[in-house]
Amino acid sequence: MAPSAVSRGSDGTKALSEAQPVPYWLDDPGKPRPEPALTGAETCDLLVVGGGYSGLWTALNAKERDPQRDVVLLEGREVGWAASGRNGGFCAASLTHGLPNGLTRWPEEIHRLQELGARNLDEIEKAVARHDLDCDFERTGEIELATETYQAWELRDRYAEMTRVGLADGVEFLDAEAVREQVASPTFQAGLHDRRGVAMLNPAKLAWGLKRACLRLGVRVHEHTPALTLRPYGAGMAVGTPYGQVRARKVALGTNIFPNLVRRVRAYTVPVYDYALMTEPLTADRLASIGWKNRQGLGDSANQFHYFRLSADNRILWGGYDAVYPYGGRVRSEYDDRPQTYAKLAGHFFTCFPQLEGVRFTHVWGGAIDTCSRFSAFYGTAHGGRVAYAAGYTGLGVGATRFGADVMLDLLAGRTTERTSLEMVRKKPLPFPPEPFAWTGIALTKWSLARADAHGGRRNLWLRTMDRLGLGFDS
Repeated sequence: MAPSAVSRGSDGTKALSEAQPVPYWLDDPGKPRPEPALTGAETCDLLVVGGGYSGLWTALNAKERDPQRDVVLLEGREVGWAASGRNGGFCAASLTHGLPNGLTRWPEEIHRLQELGARNLDEIEKAVARHDLDCDFERTGEIELATETYQAWELRDRYAEMTRVGLADGVEFLDAEAVREQVASPTFQAGLHDRRGVAMLNPAKLAWGLKRACLRLGVRVHEHTPALTLRPYGAGMAVGTPYGQVRARKVALGTNIFPNLVRRVRAYTVPVYDYALMTEPLTADRLASIGWKNRQGLGDSANQFHYFRLSADNRILWGGYDAVYPYGGRVRSEYDDRPQTYAKLAGHFFTCFPQLEGVRFTHVWGGAIDTCSRFSAFYGTAHGGRVAYAAGYTGLGVGATRFGADVMLDLLAGRTTERTSLEMVRKKPLPFPPEPFAWTGIALTKWSLARADAHGGRRNLWLRTMDRLGLGFDS
């Protein structure tokens, strides 16, 4: 789909003329007021650092496990302002960044990982109902799309492999006619329809709802309170902030792409900047022209892929394709806006849906995702088990962070559980090399992936070597 999209760049640019460089989900008058910053000294049983999904689920699950536990959560800016409020809102059951990645890395555990992931998504759905999380939760599933002939064959082969190993329950292969009955695009040649493994939601509303639930259960939340230092203090830990300090028996770090307070963890992640567009609400006629009746999430299967979905008010979110790594792995607000990527994405949009000619984009934005070399989260402890961390979700953290929260709580409790016994939890990915080697390797990988997309999926020597080493770069 992408190469032919370049010819439509002017059409896309015109559609961007009134778009605001603001994340659509965060541009909401119902956004809650921030909680006061921490001043002075506090003590608690559990300190959670980070007010995204990772930290919010950890605080909430900790209180549900033990309502008497004294829990404090620190957020450097405002709850949900970073990746948790900017993502596409795909809440997937997968804990392994998709089944192919899981089969490659953990074939002996894949059935267990799939079961745990499905159970985790069920628990998220239950939590949405139990805590009245008003986040437009819709368990509509997802279709992975082929837009090239070779991709259609790859999806067919993958479905056959899933069937062979007993992991095709709830999944259906769709040929070109069947997939276009679901969503009408001249670019779609086949699809794998996962009917239950993905839910669509409003990501910012999920974060804000989790914050309200935490507050109702007695979690003390402090926003605009960055955690600056971490050091042992007696039998526990002390975390310093600009205006105070928190002393805690245990600490859970859910900072993901931002610098981890355990310095040795930092080499395992790099930031990838991802970008998205949001259209104006579609009229009934325009919505009918694409036939998207069942509201599934969609994503194509190229290396440089697009993801797209309908919002509650029938806008289309269209994101992905470019995955931008800044030299040195810096996370800066100026990287959140990238007009050249918006123009490229808009051109691709109208190639996919030419019947939507004339639709305007209202919002454009970007943000950093933390990726690691195996594309899925890793876990660990520090300071004699008094500190736990999880990071590296690589774009699938909307659902998997809840599982990661339970892993951190298990690790802090010193318990051997079904989760902590997983090889995925016990072992870490390979770290990224220092600069300039990281930037050079990532640039070569991106070039090779684009070349593979343009040449029938054929992977060059560099990619084949990376595959053998279990290394990669993704968003």
